[in-house]
Amino acid sequence: MDVVFFPFLAVLNAVIGIYSWIVIAFVIMSWLINFNIINLQNNFMRMFAEFLYRATEPALRRIRRFLPQMGGFDLSPVALILFLWFLQLVIGRVMLKLVVVGDV
Repeated sequence: MDVVFFPFLAVLNAVIGIYSWIVIAFVIMSWLINFNIINLQNNFMRMFAEFLYRATEPALRRIRRFLPQMGGFDLSPVALILFLWFLQLVIGRVMLKLVVVGDV
């Protein structure tokens, strides 16, 4: 069982780490767009911004339902990143327990 479960957890941990970086890239991209540093008339930048939006918006929309409005600040990316880091820590602890207790 550990032969399949341990690599699955490692891949899941890596995917969560990549998604965390996608959320960070979305936040930075939105700042750059709002301050007119990046022009969305460039086709590549528009496609990249749309990819980041489509990848992050479903999760952020769910979080926004529960977070109160904080003026003009959107704290949902911070909450999502903290939740993803929490998941990574939990997965790391489970993997550690598998190595110490299990016979991997």
